[in-house]
Amino acid sequence: MTPRFPFDNSYARLPDRFYTRQPPVPVTAPRLVAVNRALAGRLGIELPQDEAEIASIFAGNALPMGAEPLAQVYAGHQFGGWSPRLGDGRAILLGEVVAPDGARFDIQLKGAGQTPYSRMGDGRAWLGPVLREYIVSEAMAAMRIPTTRALAAVTTGEIVQRDGLLPGAVFTRVAASHIRVGTFQYFAARKDTEALQALCDHAIARHYPQAKGPAGLLDAVIGAQARLIAQWMGVGFIHGVMNTDNMAISGETIDYGPCAFMDAYHPDTVFSSIDQFGRYAFANQPRIAVWNLAQLATALLALIPDRDEGIEVFTTAVNGFADRFDAEWQSVLARKLGLGENREGDASLAFDLLNMMAENGADFTRTFRALSGPDPALARDEFIDPTVMDAWQVRWRARMAQEDIGPEMRVARMRAINPARIPRNHRIEQVIAQAAEGDYAPFHGLMAALADPFAEAPELVAYEAAPEDGEHVTQTFCGT
Repeated sequence: MTPRFPFDNSYARLPDRFYTRQPPVPVTAPRLVAVNRALAGRLGIELPQDEAEIASIFAGNALPMGAEPLAQVYAGHQFGGWSPRLGDGRAILLGEVVAPDGARFDIQLKGAGQTPYSRMGDGRAWLGPVLREYIVSEAMAAMRIPTTRALAAVTTGEIVQRDGLLPGAVFTRVAASHIRVGTFQYFAARKDTEALQALCDHAIARHYPQAKGPAGLLDAVIGAQARLIAQWMGVGFIHGVMNTDNMAISGETIDYGPCAFMDAYHPDTVFSSIDQFGRYAFANQPRIAVWNLAQLATALLALIPDRDEGIEVFTTAVNGFADRFDAEWQSVLARKLGLGENREGDASLAFDLLNMMAENGADFTRTFRALSGPDPALARDEFIDPTVMDAWQVRWRARMAQEDIGPEMRVARMRAINPARIPRNHRIEQVIAQAAEGDYAPFHGLMAALADPFAEAPELVAYEAAPEDGEHVTQTFCGT
């Protein structure tokens, strides 16, 4: 059959200085690793049954009808340092599809070859980061956290040079859009007010049609980021590289590079090998979001006729992030503890638990999941000193008694937000190592285990285990 992609490429209708039109660079011998047919159906994409045909499409060798491939340009602050011109150095946007429900999504190939924005890079990706992004983005979607999605992964039959010779691959990413804070920064830095206004109008129409002008857009993005980061932290997720070019205007999680989920809880946890000073540590993520949003506000300021008034309005908006995030974070923590309504003392109950977890090496996911079970006392087993939980559990049970729900409802409520299984770092590394040797069974097994992370599944208990001695992964890498 002829594949069908319901393309309608609005970004390609923006002025030429927003991108460079360029097709993907073909690869030698594409081979399908995985395709997300359920997602394809959601997008209204009709794919052939033949795996070789699918691999050819998602490697970039065979462009589907209606594609208008291009590489987007943007700028960004990377670890606080300004880079005036970044852009898609290894990614090609095939175009946008309009799903049957009217929602619009980008289809992008990562690892699709060099572009004018590649700088010194080869424009390719190796298999490890492709599988990492596939696993983590789909796990995030299963946990109902806004995220880009994985549509396909293919190997290329080519070798890429990284720390040695590694198998090449291409990842197909689906996003509400790829408009970033850095996209606005790019045009603001060039004092291109016309392009900045066009981008603002495009972003509002695409993501926040209720927003009115630059101030409305900024307010909407602030709210979306406050919700997103609270949800990240609710599952122990650390993005690892929250540069302004990695913050999507849509409020989706984007750019899964050196990301990771915590095992033992500690607010200062860092995994990224390039984050030497903890800029993007777990507890720093809300503060970095404020910094990034301030850069967005600065970029949008050029669209405000009265600069002094704009500075006052935007400063108030950005400073308001802290209260909005705190409300979202406390709501997440309350729900993780089974509390349906916020009451005085709930915040201290939650933060006292987190402090005890940090002091006692308690596993983040396993502690909250144990509290979600019929016998919450089992959560004591996650602590070096289990007795520290006793007084806290007396307080928690007393607070739960005020909820006026039975044990079964409490369990159901808590299990709906506290996952049993996350994509643990050691599991991902094992999957990558075996896939590099040609064995994809562990990858597919992990994907199956993460498809419904909240469900009780005794047969999947091995995927719930914390890493044992010698299995801990303490560093993750960008690596693509």
